[in-house]
Amino acid sequence: MLGVSLGTVAAYAADGADMTKARIETSDDGYRLSAAFSFDLNRGLEDAINRGVPLYFTTEVELTRPRWYWFDEKAINATQTIRISYNVLTRRYHAAITGSLQQSFDTLDDAMSLIRRPSRWVIADKGALQVGEVYKVAVRMGLDLAQLPKPFQVNALNNSDWRLSSDWKIFNYRAE
Repeated sequence: MLGVSLGTVAAYAADGADMTKARIETSDDGYRLSAAFSFDLNRGLEDAINRGVPLYFTTEVELTRPRWYWFDEKAINATQTIRISYNVLTRRYHAAITGSLQQSFDTLDDAMSLIRRPSRWVIADKGALQVGEVYKVAVRMGLDLAQLPKPFQVNALNNSDWRLSSDWKIFNYRAE
């Protein structure tokens, strides 16, 4: 019984996404998130994209400042969604970052590079954090099932192939 349950856990963990890098950088525009993920799409997700179903991947970042006298202060809560789709007529993959960038790619692997290594996006303005304070940063990325077409949402709830996400990566950041 124990061997069966450990095998199931290992198989589930292999289907998830691993975060290989995450850090906050200061720039003239504000605070930017630099992150990298390592994962492969399973056969079910590849088939869905190749049949014209767009997939949405959302990266979430939360910065909180611990306080001894009250609940932790939620300083920043930001998300970025990237849509990957396939056009059957042109035989090209399209990746679009909500509200800004859209690119076309010849292969699915090239399009997925935008999700695996997203651009350094501004998560907060320069004055959003108190300089010198230490903040707890939590970052994760996953397939956003809520943005799928309704028939696929029902299927995704019952099918483990549609569950792709990383664990929360938590680290400390001293505001500059």
